[in-house]
Order: sequence, then C-alpha cells, then structure tokens
Amino acid sequence: MLATLIRVLGDFDRAEEAVQDAFAVAMERWPRDGLPDNPGAWITRTARNKAIDRIRRERTLRAKTEVLAELQRIGVMATEDPQEREVQEIPDDRLRLIFTCCHPALALDARVALTLRTLGGLSTREIARAFLVSEPTVAQRLVRAKRKIRDAGIPYRVPPLDLLPERLSGVLAVLYLVFNEGYSSTAAELVRTDLCDEAIRLGRVLVALMPNEPEGLGLLALMLLHHARRAARLSPKGELVLLEDQDRSAWDHDMIDQGVATLDRAMALRRPGPYQVQAAIASLHGEAPRPEDTDWPQIAALYASLARMTPGPVVDLNRAVAVAMADGPAVGLHLIDRIAASGELDGYHLLHSARADLLRRLGRREESIAAYRRALELTTNPVERAYLERRTNEVGAGP
Repeated sequence: MLATLIRVLGDFDRAEEAVQDAFAVAMERWPRDGLPDNPGAWITRTARNKAIDRIRRERTLRAKTEVLAELQRIGVMATEDPQEREVQEIPDDRLRLIFTCCHPALALDARVALTLRTLGGLSTREIARAFLVSEPTVAQRLVRAKRKIRDAGIPYRVPPLDLLPERLSGVLAVLYLVFNEGYSSTAAELVRTDLCDEAIRLGRVLVALMPNEPEGLGLLALMLLHHARRAARLSPKGELVLLEDQDRSAWDHDMIDQGVATLDRAMALRRPGPYQVQAAIASLHGEAPRPEDTDWPQIAALYASLARMTPGPVVDLNRAVAVAMADGPAVGLHLIDRIAASGELDGYHLLHSARADLLRRLGRREESIAAYRRALELTTNPVERAYLERRTNEVGAGP
C-alpha cells in the first residue's frame, strides 16, 4: 500500500500523509458503516483519493498529470480483483522500495532506518531500539534520507543486475533488523511472525535474484534456523522458555534442514562473512539433539571470528555467554563485567539479564537480584518482564 503510493507519487511524506488520512477516515466510518469486504483495498483506494485531493488543493494538477493517470490506472486494476492485485504487486513494489532506500548515495544507517520505517512499518522508537540509539537521532536520519532522495532525484526502481552488489549490504542489514524486530517486539505475543515471515520471504526473493551472493544465502539460512525454534519459545501458559529448556521436538526440523542446506550453499562459495558465521552458530544449536550436546567451545570460537569481522559490544556479549557455557560462569562473568564497565550496553536489558543469570549460578544472590531488577527496568516486552520477575522472585526465595 505505502510502497505503491511512494513509487507513484515520488514523495515519502506525501504518501505517508495520504495513508494516515485514509486510516483517519476508516476510524470514523468503519464503526458506523461496518468493516468493508477488503479493508486493505479500501485503505489503498481512500489513500489514493486523499493524495489526489492534496495535489489538487496545492494547485499542482498540471505538473502531476502523469501521477494522477498512474493513480487512476492502479485504481481501475485494483477494482478488478483487489486481493489478487495486491498479491501480484507487493513483491515488486517492496523490492523496488528496498533498493531505492538502499541507494549508495545514502549513508548506510540512513538506508536501513528509512527502509525499516517505510517497508517494515516500524516506529521511530522501534528503530531506535534496533540501533541502540536515541529517537531524535533516528528522526534526523529519516529526515535527511528523505531530503536526499528528493533533492537527488533518486529513481524508484530496481537497478540493473550489475549494480545490485553495491546495495547488497544495506538490503541485508534491513532484512536482518526487520527479522530481529520480530523477536524484539513489545507485543504480548513475544514474536511478531508477520515481520519474521516477511523478512524470510524477501530473503528468498533476494537469493533468487542474486544466487551467488554467499551473504544473502547466509542471512536466509540464519533466519530459517532461528525461526525454526519459534514454537518452543513459549510454554502452554505463555511463559518464556529459554533455549536450554525448550522442547526440541516442537522445533520445525524441516525448516532447520532448509537452513542447513542454504548455509552449505553459501559456504561452498568460499567467501565467508558475518551472516554465514551467525548461521553456523544457529546450526550448531539447531542440530544438537539435547542441550548438553551443544558444542559450546565451537560456538565461542565462532563468536570470536564474528567479533573480528564485525566488532561491537553485542557480539562480545554473545561470546561471553558462550564462553560461560563452555568454560564456566566465572569466566563468562569476567568478560561480561568488562563489557558492562565500558557503559556501551548499560541500556541493553540482555546485558543485565545475562549477568544476573551468571551471578545466580555462582550463588551471588544479592548481586543477581540487583541485576535482574536493572534488566526489568529496561524490558518492554510483557512476556520477558514476566520471566525476569519470576527469576527475581526465585533468587530472592533462596534454596
């Protein structure tokens, strides 16, 4: 919906305003008149009409004749079979939008933020959380990116095949963050499967378009291997279940097989990269029949390789957790304390929850409770909050 209007109007802000106007009309009319047969087509049609009204009001009708003709064409085609039309258009429109937003003229962080906003539908707050930066910083990135696209006249089209590689890093970063946001949601259901499924679908499209790009294959493998465990993440009561406690029979083993096969294809190209390393880590988890069979020393070694490729405190934190599993909680805690001392991840709840768990295993109850409480202050997902509250109470209750 939004992608189509952006492509036609050539203006992010105008398209967003039209969609917002359409939703405002829906809020007024649907409670009174009832839900339309095809809400998506209704919103698209209303947004198109609102865009036309805005163009007319601004007295730029003559300059926008071609835009209006294209909008009318879309409207006529949509009325023939709205649902079929939407299915046919969305993949091309979204792919076009991804590659537009990931134009090399834009800074990488701006490419990713803009695409997450327009394609993923993420809020400024959600994007800020994904980047571990402030909301004003993200807002400025979005403003600058839109201005750059408008002023530079960047076209809304998928570039020729020979130009795709220069945009690949941005596209992969977008898909990775959209998928991760599916598992970082503030929603009560913990996992937003719509975001995860869409990231995987677009990953498949990208792999079909660029079959010899190992990092594209690596990212698709990573998403498949991770998403294969989704059904075991919650108990029947809706409580969070950690990886080591999950019912592995509930994992989607067909999806795991797909992920491993996709990773094999990537590795056969002999151009290793960070997404392939992360997929290799996920494969070691996915192929271990029991928690105690997990090859933690190999996982720790892979995180060390990943840290050399893409250094950063989050990678260091993951490596520290793996080291704790391989060499004991005291060794892992020493590494986590060094990360905590830097202050870079002080606002990251997973740092404090990981530290709390290691302190719990070492019997340092008071410190563990304090770390759990700090994690609670930073956690927005209700399922994760319930888990942390339960852990805090268990540690406080003692043996």
